[in-house]
Amino acid sequence: MNRSHILLVAVSVAMASLAHAQPAMPAAPATQSQPATPFDASNPFAKPSTLPFNYPAFDKVRNEHFAPAFMEGMRQEAAEMEAIANNKSAPTFENTIVAMERSGQMLNRVGAVFGTLQGSYTNDTLQALAKELAPKQAAHNDAIRLNPKLYARIKALYDKRSKLKLDAESAYLLERYHTDFVRAGARLSDADKQKLKAMNGQLAALSTQFAQNVLKEANASALVVDTRAELAGMSDKQIDAAAAEAKKRGLDGKFAIPVVNTTQQAGLSVLTNRATREKLLAASLARGSRGGEFDNKDEVLQIARLRAERAALLGYPNYAAYNLEDQTAKTTGAVNSLLAEFARPAVNNARREAAEIQKAIDAEVGKTSGGFQAAAHDWAFYSDKVRAQRYAFDAAQLRPYFELNRVLVDGVFFAATKEFGITFKERKDLPTYDADVRTFDVFEADGKQLAIFTIDPYARSTKRGGAWANAWVAQSKLLGTKPVIANNLNIAKPAAGEPTLLTYDEVRTTFHEFGHALHSMFSEVKYPRLARVPRDYVEFPSQVNEMWMAWPEVLANYAKHYQTGAPMPKELLEKVQASQQFNEGFRTTEYLAASLLDQAWHQLSPSQIPTDVLAFEADALKKAGVDFALVPPRYRTTYFSHTFSGGYSAGYYGYLWAEKLDADTVNWFKENGGLTRKNGDHFRKTLLSRGGTLDAMQMYRNFSGRNAQVKPLLERRGLTGQ
Repeated sequence: MNRSHILLVAVSVAMASLAHAQPAMPAAPATQSQPATPFDASNPFAKPSTLPFNYPAFDKVRNEHFAPAFMEGMRQEAAEMEAIANNKSAPTFENTIVAMERSGQMLNRVGAVFGTLQGSYTNDTLQALAKELAPKQAAHNDAIRLNPKLYARIKALYDKRSKLKLDAESAYLLERYHTDFVRAGARLSDADKQKLKAMNGQLAALSTQFAQNVLKEANASALVVDTRAELAGMSDKQIDAAAAEAKKRGLDGKFAIPVVNTTQQAGLSVLTNRATREKLLAASLARGSRGGEFDNKDEVLQIARLRAERAALLGYPNYAAYNLEDQTAKTTGAVNSLLAEFARPAVNNARREAAEIQKAIDAEVGKTSGGFQAAAHDWAFYSDKVRAQRYAFDAAQLRPYFELNRVLVDGVFFAATKEFGITFKERKDLPTYDADVRTFDVFEADGKQLAIFTIDPYARSTKRGGAWANAWVAQSKLLGTKPVIANNLNIAKPAAGEPTLLTYDEVRTTFHEFGHALHSMFSEVKYPRLARVPRDYVEFPSQVNEMWMAWPEVLANYAKHYQTGAPMPKELLEKVQASQQFNEGFRTTEYLAASLLDQAWHQLSPSQIPTDVLAFEADALKKAGVDFALVPPRYRTTYFSHTFSGGYSAGYYGYLWAEKLDADTVNWFKENGGLTRKNGDHFRKTLLSRGGTLDAMQMYRNFSGRNAQVKPLLERRGLTGQ
């Protein structure tokens, strides 16, 4: 019963797959759901793919295959679960827990493809399908988790677990099943189970609507200007791209700048026209709260209320308390303490940075501009000036040394080879859903194939913002499956024939997402359920992998000029390294503001749900001490997909929680010789390969031999002594 992918259907945007060179699933002109195609054996999800490692047959998948495959997959799994529940034999680990782990394989196949691709290439037909499927999927899951006969069999085994002589992994799986069912409401009365089912169906539909609104609102919120002069500071090619974007939108002669998912926008750092900067940030901040078809305020209030009511029904004071109980943080107190420890020093640091920005503005009085008080839309532009003055380099100087293929092959892959001995070989024969997707076979040091890895690097209007990793096929010894793992980035695609040059942050993100891929590729779990780890732990291995981007041996191998091949000058590298803590007050504050908003919404009881989303947001930021106007939250409530439609509800703090482990781990690597096979093999054996087979913090102690300390993280972020 491995629902790690299936549940994504209820919380994300739908998508369409494309074949390698041409659409395999053409977009439908209507937004209405299309009639379901009857299921038959020719459906590509009917059986496992015959491609290597069960790699999805994207060239065979069409829009119309998803709905019947989902319905048939749910029918099959429901029948399998009924057979387990009604088995007249006494419950055993094999005929109950293992049987449940083997169930639903067809549903997993279609869910993995649909769920993983939802954010990558959406269309009207599949968005409609996602909305239709969300409550059906929730009802299907409830029918399993709230089945009294199934729970009775699980409880019977759980109660005598000490006598079953199970191996450690099997014993932990039994404990997880019991916990999962109890947390899902298995102990509720029949009447309360009906209430819970209704709530779950509503939440699934609302979360899907929220996600779709965010994507549509981002496309609708593009900044449109009339003249090239308003985009001064951008390169000619960037302005030409803006003209092409406007033309595509039917706005010939104008210029359009699409917005990305975060509050901050790339153009803010280069646009010299202050009025344009102000309009761009205003467009970003207003998303989902400006009225109209894609406004998310009502969805936010309904989701917050239903989550609070659901938590109360299950016996918890609020949704955060319910969610955190099953994470490594365990309690709202632990999370609140962590966030509070960082809030005041982070804001103090940001205020000092703001004073430096104001000095840079004042210095321009009588020259090119100046004579105004710094605002949020000025931060990126003038912080770059401060950086250039302080460290004598412009961030744009780095980009010629960060060409995408070199970063990936000579950086990311090179570091993985040094650390783990694995190697990579690109292949062109497997179908993909878009021509820009690249596919690689991954091999162990002994030549045995470990995994298949795909990377989809470029942004597109039908792709959600941000970066993420997913499994097309998850590893399981029980099912005999090996990992097929995807990375998605959102790099602006250059004009034909032009190189893809990355920013420093985009390089970091490329290393980060591959850390997720390594975690999945190295998995050696037996049971599908134990491939998953707590949400506040999942970012830890990916953040650790970021350390190699600036590791001298790795950086020297990939940071070469895209035209000449010359290495990045030592002086420039030293300036980059010297500036690592620059703007850290801003970065920490905008993240904390979003994390605190997430907790504020989810630590409400049902009676405390507000009526005004924006007023509540402002009050929550003020109470937390992070209401600094120059640094708005990384995500405002109405476009905060992580928490209202993704897997980070009451869990956005997890990045900081995981970074505490990450910073301590970086120290461990440095103390033990750095980038070596010995260290990599130890990291892999004790942690990366273990999935969720034991308590996450015990796993960390097994790796490092100690509890993680917060001091290395405070030092990294320049917040000691604040």
